[in-house]
Amino acid sequence: MGLGLAAVGRPGYINLGRDRDLPAVRSVEALEERAFELMDAAHAQGVRYFDAARSYGLAETFLARWLDSRPDVEDVVIGSKWGYTYTAGWSTEADVHEVKDHSVASYERQVAESRALLGDRLNLYQIHSVTPESPALTDTALHERLAELADGGVTVGLSTSGPAQAETVRAALSVTVGGRRLFDSVQSTYNLLEPSAGEALAEAHAAGCAVIVKEALANGRLADPHTVSPETQALRDVARAVDTSCDAVALAAVLARPWVDVVLSGAATVAQLGSNLTAGRVRLDQAQWERLDGMAEPPAAYWAHRSRLAWG
Repeated sequence: MGLGLAAVGRPGYINLGRDRDLPAVRSVEALEERAFELMDAAHAQGVRYFDAARSYGLAETFLARWLDSRPDVEDVVIGSKWGYTYTAGWSTEADVHEVKDHSVASYERQVAESRALLGDRLNLYQIHSVTPESPALTDTALHERLAELADGGVTVGLSTSGPAQAETVRAALSVTVGGRRLFDSVQSTYNLLEPSAGEALAEAHAAGCAVIVKEALANGRLADPHTVSPETQALRDVARAVDTSCDAVALAAVLARPWVDVVLSGAATVAQLGSNLTAGRVRLDQAQWERLDGMAEPPAAYWAHRSRLAWG
């Protein structure tokens, strides 16, 4: 498992329960302290992949400072993303929290910003939230720039979002530069409520791409105390039957997919992280797996629900 910093790199995000999970005063200092606590706890418990993005507020800054202050931490893989610019000005009340731009100019500006903070420790750089209509899939000038980054030793990837993730993943697999596939990593939303990208992600894994799963807890919908709706009844029942937490079962269901390389925890507290990391010990029988598989929602409905989540 890996640790994603979306929930603690900025004061506002769409994960449920932030009023309870974060300090009452979400100052830069308070969130940096929380990010350090999480990264320390994650590394101590065996997590070796850490995920940030230019649009996650100060997540890259926190990550860079943590690495600088922990010289003994050398065995980690660092991933980040470009393509969104953070625009909320450290406020939860902003009308617009991030602006998407997959142009060459945006890439060149943001890769320089990421490099200035993370330097040679940046191992994976992904285009953030690609959809089928994104110019990132067809812009050959951008592909050439990304190929140059890959030639310099950084793995180039993309993350996906929206109800057509499978289409995006398959389109990305066909992008080549000089006869070589450009994208060697894909990060997608996959969870019990939204498993529609599964077959495409299996194809990506079979083709040699690293597969990273994000939002495995559906922005908190699959974690206590938010599993109170009818669509999560099966999850509650299974978790109760095996005497563990809903989040552990939901994550275990993703970890069980043979094509998954890394599943991200988006924990905002050390306690949440500890619960997430018990997922590897969850064991279910066939009937329980089948009950969980029945939780899937139509992709359009899932993403419509996600789009209504408030930045809090």
